[in-house]
Amino acid sequence: MDLKQFEGLDFDNIAIWPKEVKIVFGVLLAILVGVGGYFLVIKDSLDTLRNLESKEATLRANFEAKYRLAANLPRYRQQLDQMRDQFQEMLGMLPTQSEMPGLLDDVTFLATDANLRITSLNWLPEQSKEFYVELPIEMKIQGGYHEFGQFSAGVANLPRIVSLHDFVMTTAADGVGMTVQAKTYRFAELSQEEAKK
Repeated sequence: MDLKQFEGLDFDNIAIWPKEVKIVFGVLLAILVGVGGYFLVIKDSLDTLRNLESKEATLRANFEAKYRLAANLPRYRQQLDQMRDQFQEMLGMLPTQSEMPGLLDDVTFLATDANLRITSLNWLPEQSKEFYVELPIEMKIQGGYHEFGQFSAGVANLPRIVSLHDFVMTTAADGVGMTVQAKTYRFAELSQEEAKK
């Protein structure tokens, strides 16, 4: 191809240009139109398409998660009912304020039934926690090792929740002396302001 053909071209007379020049000009013009079209029209559309595809993927994932929840809703409701029943059952194991003297009688009966001698029995101050109130009883008892085991087993089998803490054992003339805290718990009643939250 002769480059001299490009000299002195007149844009007013494109029709009389040589065939090779017309082809080169057409290719350059097509490239310019393609590049210009890409940056002016297609690039923004591609960015919008990518954003929409990303949103679609997010929405699809949200939909699938919600669909799984909705599909399992009957099972979740059944589990919630079971949890409510278990919670009520556990609440029933916590003594009420009026049952505290009876619970103290049960603990002292277990100690005497196990042939332990109670030398001291003191209610300690209540300790309020977030959802419950801890009610400790300090007990000083004397007896043998096996009797202490029998007493502990009896406390574990009470229908109300009672736990033994802070054992301090000492030797005594007639066996072993032990200071122990028996703790029971009751549900902390919400104040009206807290219940409204």
